[in-house]
Amino acid sequence: MTHQNAEHATAMALRNGGDLVVETLAALGARTVFGIPGQHALGLFDALSRSPLHFVSSRVENNAAFAADGYSRATGEVGVLFLSTGPGALTALAGLQEANATGVPMIVVASQIPLEGLGARRKGMLHQLDDQKASAANVTKSQRLIQHASGIPSAIQDAWTEAVSSPQGPVWLEIPQNVLLDKIMVPKVEDALAEPFDNPPRVELIREAVSWLSVAQRPVIVAGGGTRRGRAEPWLLSIAEKLNAPVVCSPGGNGAFPWNHELSLQAWVEDRHVTEVLEDADVLIVVGSSLGEVTSNYFTLTPRGRIIQIDAEPRVLESNRPALGIRADAGQALRALDSALDDALDSAGGSAANWHGKTPQELVKETLAKVKSRLDEQDLGLERTFLADIRSVVPDDMQTFWDMTIAAYWGWSCWDAREGEFHSAQGAGGLGYGYPAAIGGALGLQFQGKRDRVLAVSGDGSSMYSIAELATARQHNAPVTWLIVDDGGYGILREYMVDAFGKATHTELARPDFVKLAESFGVPARRVAPEDVGDALKAALAGDGPNVVVVDTLLKMFGPTHLGI
Repeated sequence: MTHQNAEHATAMALRNGGDLVVETLAALGARTVFGIPGQHALGLFDALSRSPLHFVSSRVENNAAFAADGYSRATGEVGVLFLSTGPGALTALAGLQEANATGVPMIVVASQIPLEGLGARRKGMLHQLDDQKASAANVTKSQRLIQHASGIPSAIQDAWTEAVSSPQGPVWLEIPQNVLLDKIMVPKVEDALAEPFDNPPRVELIREAVSWLSVAQRPVIVAGGGTRRGRAEPWLLSIAEKLNAPVVCSPGGNGAFPWNHELSLQAWVEDRHVTEVLEDADVLIVVGSSLGEVTSNYFTLTPRGRIIQIDAEPRVLESNRPALGIRADAGQALRALDSALDDALDSAGGSAANWHGKTPQELVKETLAKVKSRLDEQDLGLERTFLADIRSVVPDDMQTFWDMTIAAYWGWSCWDAREGEFHSAQGAGGLGYGYPAAIGGALGLQFQGKRDRVLAVSGDGSSMYSIAELATARQHNAPVTWLIVDDGGYGILREYMVDAFGKATHTELARPDFVKLAESFGVPARRVAPEDVGDALKAALAGDGPNVVVVDTLLKMFGPTHLGI
């Protein structure tokens, strides 16, 4: 046997099903994997030692899912998550619910008990579930069980294609322990291809939409999260300017339209003055949004005009209001609509926008002034200054990650993302998203050679969901500045209960000294008063690796308008 043949034979002897997994992922373009090792998944992790893939070790599976989610949102790449069987897989489900609800492309590879234990036979194997992938059915696009090594490459390739095809989302694969560990005859995976399926709009629907818009006098656009996922921003801007249509972004769509554009209603979807503009539109274009709870101002929105709704997810169309439903990727749909509007508006002599004698620009300016006036009437100086101080020191192109906390609820409406990206957990609304997602995002940007420092914002309650990830941040030297707003409890729930019942019950929390706790992980931290948050963040954002800023303050939400207040 020649030396070359001997080396080849040795390599083949070492290879198992786990190698096929990592080889296929690498061939598809994956660079990073998130997760936690587990007994049935050891074949996966052994294969990583022979792979160029970089592994990020989280401390809780749910946080690993959030990290893979944040990685994908920040980089535009597919997030990859490795999970162990049973408890490990189940612990990740809440994180996957967020990715599924928000349309984040991910490949989830979960190990399984050996093949002989499958089929709901209660053999007493460790971590055994009757049907593990059934547990993931509610939070992933699809689920696959791979029962032989030769099926691994094609299954992963198919899953990747599905994950990146709109509507994007996480796809679940399960591989039994013995399939991952057994030696294989399958040659090394050299190439793999996964192109997203085309999802264009139907021609007749675009034609009908144009016929409505060419004669509309009061068109308005709602830009939801699907606008950003479909990379539809250029066509959104072009259409808005051609139609002379005001644009408001949902929390998920925040950043899809220039914040200070003369047609921008920004993201004040929770304000009755903005809701009234949407109601008065004769044609309301809704892109990548279900007009759900928040975007409809808690279902108080009652449009009087016609609605054109564009979404890649067919279940979203007309889910809340009758509409001309166009199932399509937002980018493809708006590109087609933009092109079709050229000829229609030229024939019609241009846009006929007229808001009862006002120009759309005058309407936008007056509406934003009304929003400001309403806030001025409330005692919200602390909150508005706090958010403004943060915005003033965060670089224009920095990405930010927000947990479900009062500061984030303000951010939904008033954060100007500028050239950066605004990411929050509004899809499913689970606690603990901000910090692990920021770790994933920062490391992904680092691998891409881009600005890698990011900001995470949490409350003291939500931070405890992900506090163990301080170890992950330190281990990988993740450039994340974590702002923890400490108000001593679940602040928004406290507000809700006081407003509803006159008192709050079980919302107050014992919590650690966050500064000492962070320092015990080797992460620099400091505690500051709210008026010093700007200076503290400026210094932290200039730092190296992870750091923490804790602010003791009680923030309030602006008064809700859906209750008639």
